[in-house]
Amino acid sequence: MPIPLKMPALSPTMQEGKLARWLVKVGDTVQSGDILAEIETDKATMEFEAVDEGTIASIAVAAGTDAVKVGTVIATITGEDDAEAAKPAAAQQPAAVAAPAPSPPVASAPTVQKPAPTTAVIGKDHRVIASPLAKRIATRMGVDLAAVPGTGPNGRIVRADVEMATPGTAPVKPATQPAAAAVSLSAPAAAQVPVAMAEETRTLLDDRIPHTLQKLSGMRKTIARRLAQSMQQAPHIYLTVDIRLDKLLALRIELNEVLAKSGVKLSVNDMLIKALGKALVEVPACNVTFAGDEMIQYSRADISVAVSIPGGLITPIVQDASGRSLAAIAESMKDLGARAREGKLAPGEYQGGTASLSNMGMMGIKQFTAVINPPQSTILAIGAGDKRPWVMPDGTLGVANAMTATGSFDHRAVDGADGARLMAAFRELCEKPLGLVA
Repeated sequence: MPIPLKMPALSPTMQEGKLARWLVKVGDTVQSGDILAEIETDKATMEFEAVDEGTIASIAVAAGTDAVKVGTVIATITGEDDAEAAKPAAAQQPAAVAAPAPSPPVASAPTVQKPAPTTAVIGKDHRVIASPLAKRIATRMGVDLAAVPGTGPNGRIVRADVEMATPGTAPVKPATQPAAAAVSLSAPAAAQVPVAMAEETRTLLDDRIPHTLQKLSGMRKTIARRLAQSMQQAPHIYLTVDIRLDKLLALRIELNEVLAKSGVKLSVNDMLIKALGKALVEVPACNVTFAGDEMIQYSRADISVAVSIPGGLITPIVQDASGRSLAAIAESMKDLGARAREGKLAPGEYQGGTASLSNMGMMGIKQFTAVINPPQSTILAIGAGDKRPWVMPDGTLGVANAMTATGSFDHRAVDGADGARLMAAFRELCEKPLGLVA
């Protein structure tokens, strides 16, 4: 019987998502593990894999559809049994030209002994028969599928066939090829249909000014909702300290000389993540979540680190930041940051955390305040390090490398005195950085 494909819940809290793109179309044959679609959640675009094999019979939700509820049927697959069952029905349809009854088994017998193809099998519609995953890999590797022999069912090209093929064999398409399509797509009014405008947008718009309308992505909607919720529900208190960085920068140089053999390179941000993790363990009153009539107290510091990505912001989590080595934190951030920008993080890698760190120093921002990332109670905003006049321990005036850090605290959960203790602990770990490797 037909197998319905439903909008999956790609995270524990996901209730709806955007069907960003279909990678298959009606009539395509798919195997278990083939990528069918890309689905945009509130923080990432994730791939939706087939768990059954069969043929795409119908697509119920078009690409680009927003707010698709979890559990909604988005497509249907027919299995092999359905295809076999459909054959008798097709045979019973009236034929315009009736042929004599075919002589049964004789014609079909030789097909069992047909040798493996030396080139791709071409379907009736002149398409190469290949799995969607194989097609994507072929595009990436530059492999011409027409020259690839398929080893799958009925000569279908599968992933292994493409990976064994010679890269760079795909023919280069002429630059003028898309012209015909461009002409057909430029059909007058069809492309100029005005975008529907929400009533709220219409009341805010000054249409005397040239403008465009951009539909918000799921990520941007979530950012807007969560930050508005944070500012409305969590009374923020801000505490700022200036921190001398000379010893921390010197230690970083020494550690990087040692770690170079392992291919690891520490950033200042990696060291600040460690410092915040250890400070939270020293001052657990700031490592909490306000829960109405209760307070959740965490015994481990998992630091959410703000990473800017196209279209928004995501906060991959460095787990147990106080207990991990600086090299382990650096490797973790390198991996998490790269996958965050590619939209490849799993929900558990960016949902949760006990406190956050946002560093805009690399953008030249000297000081700023950050909005708490709910349901956390603490976020640290890091400004740029630069040379500043500094009163030295002996009372003389000198020049030091320094930065400004501002902590934002949910005052429902964190008292000002506890926030001040955390900022002092963080500053001491930065100014006496041997505590980060002890």
